[in-house]
Amino acid sequence: MSRDNLPASPSSYSALLRQCIRHRDLLHGRALHRHLSNLPPFPHLSNSLISLYSKCGDLPPALSVFDSLPLFRRNLVLWSALVSAFARNILPEETVSAFVSMLGGILFNPAFNRGLKGWTVFGGAKIEHRISEMGNRFIVAYNRKQAHDSFSQKFYLKRGNHYTFSAWVQVNQGNAAVKAIVKTTDGYTHIGAVVAESGCWSMIKGGLTAYSSSPAELYFESKNTSVDIWVDSVSLQPFTKDQWRAHQMESTEKARKRTMRLQAVDAQGSPLTNATVLFEQTRPGFPFGCAIRKAIIDNTAYQSWFASRFKVTVFEDDMKWYSTEKVQGKEDYSDADAMVAFAKQHGISIRGHNILWDDPKYQLSWVRALSNDQLRQAVERRITSVVSRYAGQVIGWDVMNENLHFSFFEDHLGWNASAAAFQRTHQLDPKTPLFMNDYNTIEEPRDGNSVPAKYLKKLREIQSLDSGVPISIGLEGHFNVPNIPYMRSSIDMIAAARLPIWLTEVDVSKIPNQAQYLEEVLREGYAHPSIQGIVMWAGWRAEGCQRMCLTDNNFKNLPTGDVVDKLISEWKTHPITGVTDMDGVFEATLFHGDYDVLIEHPSLNSSLAQSLQMSQDETQQESTFHVKLYA
Repeated sequence: MSRDNLPASPSSYSALLRQCIRHRDLLHGRALHRHLSNLPPFPHLSNSLISLYSKCGDLPPALSVFDSLPLFRRNLVLWSALVSAFARNILPEETVSAFVSMLGGILFNPAFNRGLKGWTVFGGAKIEHRISEMGNRFIVAYNRKQAHDSFSQKFYLKRGNHYTFSAWVQVNQGNAAVKAIVKTTDGYTHIGAVVAESGCWSMIKGGLTAYSSSPAELYFESKNTSVDIWVDSVSLQPFTKDQWRAHQMESTEKARKRTMRLQAVDAQGSPLTNATVLFEQTRPGFPFGCAIRKAIIDNTAYQSWFASRFKVTVFEDDMKWYSTEKVQGKEDYSDADAMVAFAKQHGISIRGHNILWDDPKYQLSWVRALSNDQLRQAVERRITSVVSRYAGQVIGWDVMNENLHFSFFEDHLGWNASAAAFQRTHQLDPKTPLFMNDYNTIEEPRDGNSVPAKYLKKLREIQSLDSGVPISIGLEGHFNVPNIPYMRSSIDMIAAARLPIWLTEVDVSKIPNQAQYLEEVLREGYAHPSIQGIVMWAGWRAEGCQRMCLTDNNFKNLPTGDVVDKLISEWKTHPITGVTDMDGVFEATLFHGDYDVLIEHPSLNSSLAQSLQMSQDETQQESTFHVKLYA
């Protein structure tokens, strides 16, 4: 370097390494490598060294360079260099292994193709690397004495990043709940859970958001210390918030919009060039709404604020059993009837919430005092009463609310109480979807009662009594600080049931950044193609909302209300005007919904006004409408 008057800097080393690679000069390349040991590890220099050694057919030092880098510095470029190194030297098995490892994101040796390298004992377990008869490689934690006894890997979290997580998990006997946890200086974050079984692999999915930059450690946990934990194919992929938002926008374009192709022709069928076309959306296709309380009945300001925004609602309390039959045998539906009348007057759809609630805390004293036989009769009267009264007037029924967490009716009426309630409701109102409805499936990975696998198991239990009952999935969505990657992965897993999914009671607790978190949750839900509707749990009353308000008592927006208004505006098509081309065609990409279309042409005496509906169609992203204009 002194001969060429080059300073000893990373850029000068990089220039010299490029020359060594070009001329396959391994001798001088090794000399440069020795000099580089005095510098901090720079990824671009490591990439050059890997390329040099692999092109010269000397793989061991290439692997040594890669292994010497801290995990958080192993970026996609370096992984690609390693994959290329194996491929260049005609090592197909190693090439595939490196590629699989690259998919592990920031984790090293995620598929355990390099033994236990990168993984260490966590707690007091013993660990070993195993290979199945089929050649599958995985890690095992055995001789476990405490829940956290397993294995771990350390890495680095970057503040503001989202991380998606997945792994395949098995236990050696029976079944057991297994959790994935990330330990940081701030504490412990549960990022996913699954009920693992022996004899088959179960996927655990989840994720986390890093709210600070810090070292971190991933490990696995099971309270059942009698089982060995087996894990394979672990992935922890980082995404910046810009990358995450870009994916949301792409998904929204695909899931919530369609391209409309309109062709205007005259009476003879000839295309009308330069016809003026105006599109105005009259109703959104995606149900986005909010809960209401009986305070809306006589409050015109509340009515005006609400009806100008929402086309779907749910009653927080007024259709529930404890509201309609406070005294045994004396039903009072006056508040619920008035709220139904308000909704109908303004074209607002209603979710029926709820028929029964499995939480013993919300049973009236007279209900708790009944014998089992008396309770069975009372339940039959309750279901018949409320469902018959509002059959055909609601778009869905929450039949047995929160039966993942509670079991009041199962405890008194038998294990199939939920299934029986669904079956009876379907008999009374056969055209209306019936919902399971529960909390924490998308909000809280620490809640073992409601992880996606438990939700789907309960759903199948209900379906087993009568497969003809049209069950839908209700995910409440009561968030504190939201874990957006976990929310997405949980919806992905629930969506495997291929049933309609709604977010039914979305709110965020009263914490700093409440409005920001609400926006993140709503955007994630709206962007997911499996979500068919969102209802917020923010019914107003003068004495205060439960957890989240959208307005003050003068119906001026709070920051949360501003978020809602922004999204309502963003998620609709504003008036579009254009002219047809030489083929009489005009194209526009529109949000799903109802539209009024006005078409005019200067050569004709008439114009055409027509209503169109752009609905979701998974089989095609484009719709064509043909319209005729007559002189």
